[in-house]
Amino acid sequence: MPNSSSISEFLLLALADTRQLQLLHFWLLLGIYLAALLGNGLISTAVACDHRLHTPMYFFLLNLALLDLGCISTTLPKAMANALWHTRAISYAGCAAQVFFFLFFISAEYSILTIMSYDRYVAICKPLHYRTLLGSRACATMAAAQQDVVFSVLLSLQFPSVLLRPCIYVCSRFWCNW
Repeated sequence: MPNSSSISEFLLLALADTRQLQLLHFWLLLGIYLAALLGNGLISTAVACDHRLHTPMYFFLLNLALLDLGCISTTLPKAMANALWHTRAISYAGCAAQVFFFLFFISAEYSILTIMSYDRYVAICKPLHYRTLLGSRACATMAAAQQDVVFSVLLSLQFPSVLLRPCIYVCSRFWCNW
């Protein structure tokens, strides 16, 4: 008879089994999360408010700060909730969504870092042509290319499907034979 069971959630390994260590992990993760929110929020506010910072370098730095906020917001809240409420389960859909968004933001961060390195290359190696090569239109075009949803989504979609399918198979085989 074929296996008719299905996996609806994953059990996560806890960092620690004692309640005091779980609370310590919660407070450490909360401190890291708040520091990231504060730092990236300050960068975003400074670049948005000061018109002297409306240069290509700071424009890309603003995009990097926003992507970092998205990246850290996909992983740390669930880890903090698990440590605080002593839960270890994550739904299959929640795990797939978390992996999707994490990989989406990571691939977008790599793209923006590549664009930032080109910006610095032009500023250092071709300083007289900097304004013509990296004007506001060129920056907008590069930011749009960086935000290319098709590339990031395709990259993000291939990993969760590849990673989660064998994991479900192994878990179902393990638990059915137990």
